[in-house]
Amino acid sequence: MLDDYRLVTVTGPGGVGKTRLAGEVARRVADRFADGVWLVELAAVTDPARVPSAVAAALGIREGPGVPVADSLAGVLAGWQVLLVLDNCEHVITAVAGLCGAVLLAADDVRILATSREPAGVAGEARYRLPPLGLPGPGQTEAGGSEAVALFADRARQADPHFTVSGGAGPLVARLVQRLDGMPLAIELAAARVEALGLAQLVDRLDDRFRLLVAGDRLAAARHRSLAATVDWSYQLLSGEEQRVFRWLSVFPAPFTLEGAEAVAGATAGPVALRLVDCSLLAPPRTGPDGRARYLMMDTLRAYGAGRLADAGEGAADAALARYALQVAEQAAAGLQTGAGELAAAQWLDAEDATVHQVLAWALQHSPATALRMAIALAPWWHIRGRMVAGYPLLRAAAGHAAPGSDAWCAVHYWLGHAAESTGDFAGSVWYFTAVCDAVAGREPSPVLVDALAGRSLVLLAINRVAEGIEDARRAVALARKIGHPAGEALALSNLGTGAYYTGNLADAVAWAREVQRIDPAGIPGWIARLSNDGLMLALLDSGDVSSAWQRGVDGLVLARRAGDLVILAYCLVHMAHMDQRAGRISEGWVHLRESIEIATRVGNPGAILNCVDTGGDLCATMQRWAEAITLWAAVDARDQDGDITVIQQDVDRRQAPLRKARQALGPARTRAAEQRGAAMTLATAAEFLTMLATAEPDAPAGQGQLSPRERELVSLVAQGHTDAQIASQLYISVRTVRSHLDRIRDKTGCRRRADLTRLALQAGLV
Repeated sequence: MLDDYRLVTVTGPGGVGKTRLAGEVARRVADRFADGVWLVELAAVTDPARVPSAVAAALGIREGPGVPVADSLAGVLAGWQVLLVLDNCEHVITAVAGLCGAVLLAADDVRILATSREPAGVAGEARYRLPPLGLPGPGQTEAGGSEAVALFADRARQADPHFTVSGGAGPLVARLVQRLDGMPLAIELAAARVEALGLAQLVDRLDDRFRLLVAGDRLAAARHRSLAATVDWSYQLLSGEEQRVFRWLSVFPAPFTLEGAEAVAGATAGPVALRLVDCSLLAPPRTGPDGRARYLMMDTLRAYGAGRLADAGEGAADAALARYALQVAEQAAAGLQTGAGELAAAQWLDAEDATVHQVLAWALQHSPATALRMAIALAPWWHIRGRMVAGYPLLRAAAGHAAPGSDAWCAVHYWLGHAAESTGDFAGSVWYFTAVCDAVAGREPSPVLVDALAGRSLVLLAINRVAEGIEDARRAVALARKIGHPAGEALALSNLGTGAYYTGNLADAVAWAREVQRIDPAGIPGWIARLSNDGLMLALLDSGDVSSAWQRGVDGLVLARRAGDLVILAYCLVHMAHMDQRAGRISEGWVHLRESIEIATRVGNPGAILNCVDTGGDLCATMQRWAEAITLWAAVDARDQDGDITVIQQDVDRRQAPLRKARQALGPARTRAAEQRGAAMTLATAAEFLTMLATAEPDAPAGQGQLSPRERELVSLVAQGHTDAQIASQLYISVRTVRSHLDRIRDKTGCRRRADLTRLALQAGLV
């Protein structure tokens, strides 16, 4: 940049390494300047009028009597070929701008490299924003080779020569540098504490980072001896209103829009936010998932702002954020009620994810009415995104603040019904939907009653109460048509198709599903349209119209992926895998199934997981992997025999022929062993077993042969889903002893997570 521009300003927040970078650049280009490189340190200059004198003194230029210093400088430098490095300009930036303008106008062979937390604003200036150090990728638990990790490791070894980033240290270092935003100064200060605190305690104490990260290099400038001093230097340069807006914007836990800033911090927040970007206290805007430009305050700056906010007693900022987040959530919820508005609404909430959830947690403690409205508004989004496992307890907490029988009470109980169904709490789901039906039973027919009947129908069909489910669906269709409620009608019609499919009436199943297609999808929630498409695909397949079923599956995948509907996507993928298996496309079937089981396990939907395990048995049977097929089917049968799940006769019939072949191939003893193994599996263990098969990992488990009989027993109990306390009770040992054994097992095998231990047990045949 110095080749192309005569004034380059390196900007960035305090502690990002501007001075160090400028020094390195100056060293590399020094031989290009006949009169050398001159460093002028301006941090100690408190009077802007003294800036020209400080530069003149650094260059050894004498001030002439009666001549302005800036003019003297310009006159002398006109004959020099030199690089001026002006370091730490932010507190005297106006004076620096004036001096640079005068010098560059008079001296053609002068180049200036400045460091500041904001640009000088001089014509022809080029700005280089110095980013923080590179971090381990999002969700990456290992440290890898990132710049931030390399710096931490190097500085930590200066404090403790034996320090290494290996084993359990890797994930901790990755977390630490991520929480410190990749800021070199913060990382160096943290590394100096490793020997005294150890990594784990250092990470745990980062919430109090401004007290913790002090006492760096005693020869460094005062503002670089602690993290707090570095941030405070920038904060004190702001005007009173800029400081107030900075404090209030610190309540945002994630990127925000200018509209959001103004809604929370007032009308001046928009212009001030732009100023904070110039001052490197906000990151420049980036496009969020919703397509809006969003600004980010780094965690360290946010923590500083939160402390200043508390000191100022400005608790109203949290309430302002709550008002803004509630408005966003309710507007987005309205968009989610139609297929036309669904995508934009869901992406808006994706972008505001951290903000709306922070507000919900705050509101549960401080504003129950806000919490109730927020939970109701977020529920449709949780439903689409497969986040009902986390949403279920939040809905329950919010429901406690609703007046029984009120509109809000009915709405939150309706979504509790869906949340319970999504997590496998079928009895709870029926109870919630029934509670809504009972609450509005004496009123005029309404969408609330239709939705509750359709929701209850969906659950009853799944839990072997098919006749009751069909009756609820018929009643819901009639009421929906009477009052003109297409969304409720569509779900109820889809349920009638499911009921017909479960009872073997495939022609009726197709007919009911096609009726849903006649309802404009733009006017109903997208998830209902996608659910209906999935049901039609199954009905067409079992009716023999394979090509139409396949096309429905292809369309369903496109629709689910575009909407980010993870639950429907998991079901659609497993049904595609089933069609692959029937068509002999085994490798394609495993590809579809592998993605399906990964999604189903991630969102915690037991119905989708069960479908995956069943289809995995089909694929194994097609490959004549008889033992695995019987094990998977036995795991499914164990759930079916509980009487809580509807058994579909066509699925039972389909399995009979391969079962006979499997038993003949294995013989009685091996068949019985495979059946017992599957029957003993929890659903989570069966899912892990299927994942292992789908990823085609080698049969030999790493490190398993090193385990003692007691350690093998512990691994098998972990794989069966037992907690440390349950294992201790079963083996008559202390919880501490259990954890000690498990730590030793992890060291031997390299299996750090419980899921890894489960896979180890499955590979070794311990479960």
